[in-house]
Amino acid sequence: MKIRILGCSGGIGGRHLRTTSMLVDHDVLVDAGTGVADLSLAELGAIDHIFLTHSHLDHIASLPLLIDTVMDMRIGRPVTVHASEATLAILRQHVFNWLVWPDFSEIPSREAPCLQFQAMELGQRVDLGCGRSITALPAEHTVPAVGYLLDSGSNSLAFSGDTTSNDSFWPRVNEVANLRYLIIETAFSNKERALAIASKHLCPSLLAEELAKLVRPAEVFITHLKPGQIEQTMQEIEEGVAGFKPRMLQNNQVFEL
Repeated sequence: MKIRILGCSGGIGGRHLRTTSMLVDHDVLVDAGTGVADLSLAELGAIDHIFLTHSHLDHIASLPLLIDTVMDMRIGRPVTVHASEATLAILRQHVFNWLVWPDFSEIPSREAPCLQFQAMELGQRVDLGCGRSITALPAEHTVPAVGYLLDSGSNSLAFSGDTTSNDSFWPRVNEVANLRYLIIETAFSNKERALAIASKHLCPSLLAEELAKLVRPAEVFITHLKPGQIEQTMQEIEEGVAGFKPRMLQNNQVFEL
């Protein structure tokens, strides 16, 4: 299983800042932030499944345009969007509602749409074929949210999604015997701790508290850093969470599981 980071920033700006999305092999996306727009038309047309952590714009920005772009390439092969029922309800009401964007679950017809929604419960495991699976993990955010565990059978990668302090996440991660990588968000620097708590994100001091709950050995990568605070936040992480040697996630970084 190859995971390519299409976007891992908490915002945009410049040539290298793209919001959250990961391409799994050639056919699966985890989130659909602005990084998806860098894919070629052929790459977009090959995507069969999209797993969303939650409904915030930085994680779904490319989704409506992606569906519109590949519609005529996927007749009879709808793209399946997986998410919690609460997240799917938000998408139906506020995005694919004929006002903000057409409802592609009815185009070209209700009987043969180019988009279909599949509700996913917390803890549910979806088989992606070729020994690959993805499982929904607990997250704690301002809207219904999940993280994901990507498992090749040999190794696993846990992704926190957008989250704040979350005791429910760690027991699920700690039971993964083949855990190799952990990607966890830290949106704000410590000077913004109050904002991090209010917006249900992490800052370095909160991250240190969370990583203290991790008992499995894993390589730790930091995602969702806010533009303008990247250097300060990473310095605070390096000073406050040194035992785990966390590294900043990079756009176009590739993980092999």
